[in-house]
Amino acid sequence: MSAIIVEHLTKRVRDAGGSLTILGDVGFEVPQGARLAIVGASGSGKSTLLGLMAGLDLPSEGRVVAFGQDLFALDEDQRAAWRARHLGFVFQTFQLLPQMNALENVMLPLELAGDAKAGAKARAMLERVGLGDRLSHYPKTLSGGEQQRVALARAFAPRPPLLFADEPTGSLDAVTGERVIELLFELNREAGATLVLVTHDAQLAARCDRRITLVAGRVEP
Repeated sequence: MSAIIVEHLTKRVRDAGGSLTILGDVGFEVPQGARLAIVGASGSGKSTLLGLMAGLDLPSEGRVVAFGQDLFALDEDQRAAWRARHLGFVFQTFQLLPQMNALENVMLPLELAGDAKAGAKARAMLERVGLGDRLSHYPKTLSGGEQQRVALARAFAPRPPLLFADEPTGSLDAVTGERVIELLFELNREAGATLVLVTHDAQLAARCDRRITLVAGRVEP
């Protein structure tokens, strides 16, 4: 069974010249439990595609069906609720809330889901990523690698069936980035989630089960 089906996905925006096509007639399927890499040069539409697959943006044409749900048949609030139940997201720039410490950041999606054991689960996940002694630290006091590990813990703590990662090592040095990727794959194996990874790193993409290459907003044959 497919976790995600992308059909004829197209995104156009208005510009000074009229209309600019960022994505054009993109289509593919992602099997449940697979690890998919989306690769391509800067400006090829990778992050736009990932945002559409998450229902964070609306397409000009086409649809995304995730676990049987057509995301664009939902309104904005319904899509947000769907993401809360099904999707974990890891960003290049971490996207931690600066006013919350590591534990509070990881607890947040669990609390929003009404999980009565949010504190215990968040603490256990931070220990799992090697940050058991950083629970009360705020993002500004953590290194880039530590912040990304907090972000991984936050994404995996609710055990979502689907995980998106947008250039998760783009803000890290090579050694730290490699450690984060090893942890990402390890956690994903344990959770059995479907992973969609946007990257410009060919070696990282080669470690995934499948790869899609975008060239000027279209899937390369």
